[in-house]
Amino acid sequence: MKCDHETEHALAAKRAAENMPKAEEVERVAASFKSISEPARLKILFALRHGELCVYHIVEAVGGTQSAVSHQLRLLRAAGVVKSRREGQNILYSLADEHVVAVLELACTHLKCKI
Repeated sequence: MKCDHETEHALAAKRAAENMPKAEEVERVAASFKSISEPARLKILFALRHGELCVYHIVEAVGGTQSAVSHQLRLLRAAGVVKSRREGQNILYSLADEHVVAVLELACTHLKCKI
């Protein structure tokens, strides 16, 4: 089958191939999206947009059980999306950096959801 835009598309395909990230980088991006694609983890990220929280208050904000929230936080921390710090007996969680907020806001803008 012949394309009506053969020259234009061939050039675009060549540019795309030349600028394609390395396979390892594509895998890292996919893993990052996978880490935030679960609804319970997304709710945690939306809660942390408003500031640092301990597990008790994350549970209060998102619902669920402490063990379930703790499990999701471990996964988010392992993926580098969330960071934690100890303050006395409490462990406080926050978003790893402003890029996490940007991804959430961009997705909600695209989907026209309220955040």
